[in-house]
Amino acid sequence: MIETLLVANRGEIACRVFRTCRELGIATVAVFADPDEGALHTRTADAAVRLPGAAPAATYLRGDLIVKAALASGADAVHPGYGFLSENAGFAREVAAAGLTWIGPPPDAIEAMASKTRAKELMGIASLDADAVTDADLPLLVKAAAGGGGRGMRVVRERDALKDELAAARAEALSAFGDGEVFVEPYVEGGRHVEVQILADAHGTVWALGTRDCSLQRRHQKVVEEAPAPGLGRELTARLEEMAVRAARATGYRGAGTVEFLVVGDRAHFLEMNTRLQVEHPVTEAVFGVDLVALQIRVAEGAALPPAPPAPRGHAVEARLYAEDPSRSWSPQTGTLHALSFPAGGGRGPTPVDGASGAVSGVGSTPVDGASGATASRAWTRVDAGYGDGDRIGVHYDAMIAKVVVWAPTRREAVRRLAGDLARARIHGPVTNRELLVRSLRHPEFAEARMDTGFYDRHLPALTEAADGEELAALAAALADAAARQAGGRTAGTTTARLGGWRNLPSQPQVKRYRGRDTEHEVRYRVTRDGVLAEGFPGVRVRRAAPDAVRLEADGVEREFRIAVYGGDRVHVDTATSAHTLTRLPRFPDPTAQREPGSLLAPMPGTVVRVAEGIAPGAAVTAGQPLVWLEAMKMEHRITAPASGTLTALHAAPGRQVEVGALLAVVQAAAQEENAS
Repeated sequence: MIETLLVANRGEIACRVFRTCRELGIATVAVFADPDEGALHTRTADAAVRLPGAAPAATYLRGDLIVKAALASGADAVHPGYGFLSENAGFAREVAAAGLTWIGPPPDAIEAMASKTRAKELMGIASLDADAVTDADLPLLVKAAAGGGGRGMRVVRERDALKDELAAARAEALSAFGDGEVFVEPYVEGGRHVEVQILADAHGTVWALGTRDCSLQRRHQKVVEEAPAPGLGRELTARLEEMAVRAARATGYRGAGTVEFLVVGDRAHFLEMNTRLQVEHPVTEAVFGVDLVALQIRVAEGAALPPAPPAPRGHAVEARLYAEDPSRSWSPQTGTLHALSFPAGGGRGPTPVDGASGAVSGVGSTPVDGASGATASRAWTRVDAGYGDGDRIGVHYDAMIAKVVVWAPTRREAVRRLAGDLARARIHGPVTNRELLVRSLRHPEFAEARMDTGFYDRHLPALTEAADGEELAALAAALADAAARQAGGRTAGTTTARLGGWRNLPSQPQVKRYRGRDTEHEVRYRVTRDGVLAEGFPGVRVRRAAPDAVRLEADGVEREFRIAVYGGDRVHVDTATSAHTLTRLPRFPDPTAQREPGSLLAPMPGTVVRVAEGIAPGAAVTAGQPLVWLEAMKMEHRITAPASGTLTALHAAPGRQVEVGALLAVVQAAAQEENAS
C-alpha cells in the first residue's frame, strides 16, 4: 500500500494529485525549483524538497534529483503528472530501481508509444523524410517526438522555411522535454482533434472511457476540451474506442493514457498515444463519475478494475485560462496574480481558488462540486488551479493559470454555464485569454459543434476585438479614484462618497486619463449642484460612487462597476458581464520615456536564444523578417521587423536575459529614411 506519494511536477497537476491523495489518506511531497518556492503546489503538499536552479533542464527534468528527493522525504511512490518526465521511460526505470512505486505505465510501453515516431511505426504509419520533401508534400507539420502541449511543433507551408522550422522545433523540444528529436508528417487541415481516454490494469482489463473533442487549439496546444466529442455517431465512436484499446493491448499497457486521432468526416487518422494523464482529463472524470488519479494509484497498487467502466452521463466542457495575450501572437504574460475567484453555484458568492476546490468522486459515484454541493442532476463547476491570490506568474514555465470545468445534463447547458462563469470571474493581474474563451464558447460555430483545428485561424481577429464598454469602465474608474480621494484615504468600500466640492462659480472639469487595451481614454467630469456630470457621456448618470464600486445609469439601465487598484496605476473594473483592465496615465507624460520609431521591445521577460544570421547594424531588412528569437515559458517567440528598411541598432545577443520592454533592436523604415533625406 502506498503511504506517501511524491509528484514529480509542479503547478495545477501537482495540486490536483495532492487533492486526491488527501481523500485517500496518502501523505504528499512536492518538489520545487527556485522560482516555485512558495508556489501553490509547494504550499499544498505535506512536505516539499527544493531542486536548486530555475531552468527545467536543471530541475524538473533531472530524474536523479527527483528520485533522491523521494528517498530523502520518505515517499514510497512517484506520480509524474504530465509534461516534463511523465513520458520518460528512463525516469520510470530509475524510480522502480530505487524501490519506489511508479504511478504510470511500464517503461516498455512508454518507449513503444511515448516517442511519436516509434508509435507510428508500431501502428504501421510512416513519417516523411525531411530531406526529400517536395512542394507536393506541403503543408507539413514538424513535431517533437517526445512530450506534447504543442511544444516543438510547427506548420510549414513553404519548403524554403523547413530548415529554420526544424531547427526551432528541435531547440524548443530540447528545452521543454530534454529530447530534441523531431519528425515531419503531412498537415491535414479542416480536421477535428478527437481522443479516447483509456485505463488498463495488470489483470487484462482495458477501459475505453469515451471520447473528447480538443479541436480549439492555439499553437497546436489545446484551449477548450469537451466530453463526449459531439456529433461523431455511434459507429465512428466505437471504431475509435476499439483502435485505442488495441493500441493499449499491443503495448501491454497499464494505467491511464490517451490515444489521439485527427477526424475528417467519418475517417480517423492516428496521431499519437500519450502514456500519461492529459490536461483535459477532468471532463472525462465529470462524465463518467470517476477520479482518474485515484484509479491510477489503485492500479499501481495491483488492484483490478471492474469489467466495465461506469455509464457516461451528461456533458462536460473545460477551458484553459492562460496568462497570455491572444491579440498579440498569444504572447505569454508575467506578473502578480492579485485575485482569482469564480462564481459559486446557487448565488452563494465567489469560489476561492486554493488548489482543493471542486472535488471529484470515486468510481461509479456522482460527481459533487465542493463549493455548492450540487449533484449530477444540476450543473456544477470545478476549478483546478496552479496559482492563488498573490502568486507571481514567471517566465520559466507554462502560462496556464487554471482549468475551469463545467458539467451539465446537456452540452448546451454546460457551454452556457462555462461562458457565464468565466465572464463573471474576478481575474486581476496579467493579461489573460479570458475574453477569448468567453467569445469562443459563444461563437455559433462552436455552439453548433462545427469547429475544427483551424477555428482560430479563421476567427481570431474577430474574437480579439476590443470589448465594448471600455469607455464606461474608464469613467467608473475615474469616479472611484475621485471617491477614494474624497474619502480621505479611508479603506476602500467603507465610505460612499458624494464627491463634494461644488462651488457656485464655474470651474475647470476634473480630468483623468487611462490607457485601455488599444485606446487611451480621457475622462472629464464636474461636481455640480445636481450631482456629478460626466462630459462626453450623454445619458449617463452617477447613482453611487465609492472607492471600490461605482453605479452608473446609462440610458435608463443601471450597472455596478467593481473597482480594484494595484500598484497605484493598474485598475481592474468588473461588471456582471464583462471585465476591463486600465492603466492610469500621468497628466504630463515623461518625455524621457519616449522611444524612437521602429524600436523593437521585448514583449515579455525572457532569454535571447538566437539572432538572425548575418545581420548587423546597417543591414537591410524586410517587413516580417525574424530578427531575434526570445525564449519564455518554454516556448520560442519571434521578434520580427515591423517594416522594410535598415537595422540601425542591435542590442540583443544570445544568452542575454531581458525584462519586458527592453530594447532589442531598432529598424528605420524605408519611409523614414526618405523623409530624413
